[in-house]
Amino acid sequence: MADTDALEQNFQRSLRVSDNGFSEKKIEALEERIGHKFSTHERLIRALTHSSATPGDHEISHYERLEFLGDRVLGLCVAQLLFETFPNAREGELSVRLNALVSGDTCAEISDELQLHEFIFAGADRKLLTSKRMKSVRADVVESLIAAIYLDAGLAAANAFITRFWKDRVHQSGAATRDPKTALQEWAHVQNGNTPNYSVVSREGPDHDPVFTVEVTISGIESATGNGRSKRIAEQAAARKILLREGAWIENSNGEIEEAR
Repeated sequence: MADTDALEQNFQRSLRVSDNGFSEKKIEALEERIGHKFSTHERLIRALTHSSATPGDHEISHYERLEFLGDRVLGLCVAQLLFETFPNAREGELSVRLNALVSGDTCAEISDELQLHEFIFAGADRKLLTSKRMKSVRADVVESLIAAIYLDAGLAAANAFITRFWKDRVHQSGAATRDPKTALQEWAHVQNGNTPNYSVVSREGPDHDPVFTVEVTISGIESATGNGRSKRIAEQAAARKILLREGAWIENSNGEIEEAR
């Protein structure tokens, strides 16, 4: 515990002494990764700047105000995405899905897909930003980035970014649906005591917009493949295919996935 506290203290101290490392080349690489080119870079840099990396209490120089706005824009766009994707779903079901999709965990996952820790101005060792303790920072930056896009180019541009990175997750956020990999592992152990194995079949597309194909194999069970913007999403898609094919999960008339009773 003492080592963890010391790590946190070192991280906070380092926030105050690091220099801003943004270059035009680095900004262009990030713009390509997120799929949006900013008219000016002021808000983008602010969206990536942690409060502890700025002198004094100047809210306009770090991402917290942007995070506040981005949270609301994200909620609106995801709500519309759910409303259109599940036309027969009740309000309660939509609310459960919404809460999961705008959660800190989901935002942190997207931050990790984009590898935003490489761009966050926090003055710390980049490795510290990928730790579990810093998950909230990575999640906050995604929301502030959404706000920066919204202020730069409007709701349509922000919605395009959100749709691009959230659409594959929409069907994973149901109340009855757990993580497919966890569910498949439990199901496989019950069936024959074996553990699923995942392997990357291919990786296509540019670095900023990759598509992974992953195969999952279980001894004695037909294998399945899945695609996604990250290996984790592709693994989940492959696991979901087996669960649906084998009847462990079912898709109801509303297109929602449920665990078989």
